[in-house]
Amino acid sequence: MAIWASDCAEHVLPIFEEITPQYDRPRKAIEAARLWARSDLVMVDARKAAFAAHAAARAARHAAAQAAARAAGHAAATAHVAEHARHAAAYAVKAAEINRFAGNAESDWQLQRLPESLRPALYPNSRD
Repeated sequence: MAIWASDCAEHVLPIFEEITPQYDRPRKAIEAARLWARSDLVMVDARKAAFAAHAAARAARHAAAQAAARAAGHAAATAHVAEHARHAAAYAVKAAEINRFAGNAESDWQLQRLPESLRPALYPNSRD
């Protein structure tokens, strides 16, 4: 789940980095999620990276940048609670909607990359 959440967040990360290039905390949060998924980082450190990405979201002045940073924060927070993966995806869609008005395309992109084995855990009420 953390890898998929990281993919979702990274897909919209350019929105944040274009609007708010002075902060690298969302990128570091995505990296932390991936490190944690490989057992190369402990959960506490991934969680710290998540908090840092959310702080960058609060500092951003553009809604799309805020949503992209929150996606990164939730990707890293997946190390703490798996439910955060779904929030990472939702914030990525929100960032895409605000920035490009392509939320449906973003959702489709995410679903194409979501392993079948994870669908019931992330979307338990889905009929797909």
